[in-house]
Amino acid sequence: MKKQTAGREQLGEFAPQFAALNDDVLFGEVWAKEEELSPHDRSLITCSALLAMGAPQLEAHLKIAKENGVTKEDISALITHLAFYAGWPKAWSAFSMAKEIFE
Repeated sequence: MKKQTAGREQLGEFAPQFAALNDDVLFGEVWAKEEELSPHDRSLITCSALLAMGAPQLEAHLKIAKENGVTKEDISALITHLAFYAGWPKAWSAFSMAKEIFE
């Protein structure tokens, strides 16, 4: 797993503790536990949660998901399934992002 630096790059000076927790704990420790969940599965779970919340971080995590081996078919099935639970408009928005990233 590559070292995450987005927290420090984007918030390092403004919110150094948050940046360190993002890079070192969330991505450095939690995401690094591949014996518990594969990066592929973590990406599916994370994209599901972000889609359900309507969070803007979904786009970045769709890109990470693709790097982690999530396929166009995987993400299409995920979004279709979640449309019934998270909301149709959220699914439409997610499909717009996914199409750009996975095609």
